[in-house]
Amino acid sequence: MSGKVKIGIIGAGWWAVDNHIPALIAHGGAELTGVCRRGEKELTQVKERFGFAHASTCYKELLENVEMDAVIISSPHFLHYEHAKAALLKGCHVLVEKPFTTNAGQARELVEIAQEQSKAIMVPCGWNFSPMGLKANEIIKNVGIGEVKHVVLQMASALADLFAGEPMVETSGSMFRPPASTWADPEKAGGYGWGQFSHALSLFYQLFDLSPLKIQAICGTSQTGVDCYDAAIVHFNNGATGVLSGAATVPKQCGFQMDIRVFGTEGMFLFDVERERVEIRRHDGNDVILELEKGEGAYNGMRPVTHFVDYCLGKTNSNPSSGAVALQSIETLAMMYRELKIGQQG
Repeated sequence: MSGKVKIGIIGAGWWAVDNHIPALIAHGGAELTGVCRRGEKELTQVKERFGFAHASTCYKELLENVEMDAVIISSPHFLHYEHAKAALLKGCHVLVEKPFTTNAGQARELVEIAQEQSKAIMVPCGWNFSPMGLKANEIIKNVGIGEVKHVVLQMASALADLFAGEPMVETSGSMFRPPASTWADPEKAGGYGWGQFSHALSLFYQLFDLSPLKIQAICGTSQTGVDCYDAAIVHFNNGATGVLSGAATVPKQCGFQMDIRVFGTEGMFLFDVERERVEIRRHDGNDVILELEKGEGAYNGMRPVTHFVDYCLGKTNSNPSSGAVALQSIETLAMMYRELKIGQQG
């Protein structure tokens, strides 16, 4: 594709305004052709601030009347499927915020539609696009640990306020703030699993080609009834066992925690964003210990958007967080939520 990629936004709330749209502008290769969100006043604010050519409170009207090559979906979690499906059927590449969907069958359908349309699905899980994540992917491919036998996957975030239905402290100066209806309502796919643990699962499934067969899970909930602590035991398709752990209540002065430990027949893999460590330790002694620069484990939300624009322009054909990877994540979360008996179920 020559020139600029024509991009529309469906769901111009807090994260789109604070992250996605600034990333598009900074890239320079995107044309902001259309934007959609609820609320005429808020929509006008977004249009005037960023100079969108077309604005609508109806996503169907936007898709029908505006020429677009690609669409970024950052609407509430439970609407991702509806909006992404419409954009794919229009013939657009889509960047769909996590969680990809809140239903495994719907996730599978979107992957099939994308294949039929020869369009890409990309989910902006930032660690998949980070130097640390990309380097980890390379050493897994080139060195490996043999057949996976056991997985320990832990993630924790400083978002106690968000999942308690309270204003997120860090967004006090933003044009919009994350609504409790998205993050803290169990009937609308609120909760730590959908809202945060999807990051950890997306990176894990990018690194290791496994699928969940069954899950046992328990959780602790916030005062709004969504999960803010998750604990699960997983049985994978190859017979491997796994332990998943998530927590929303890291103190605000601390950063994200994400720790992946995978044990295989030839060795073990370690990935820790907090300590910025990536290692393969092998039984034959041929260990690989990456030398990472400070900051390579930090979360960067703009990087996936930049990568998406490059993909649409034909500057790269890599997709570190594809619909296929997202599908495995959603299958895992849907099984977990069925066990928990809260939230949207797949």
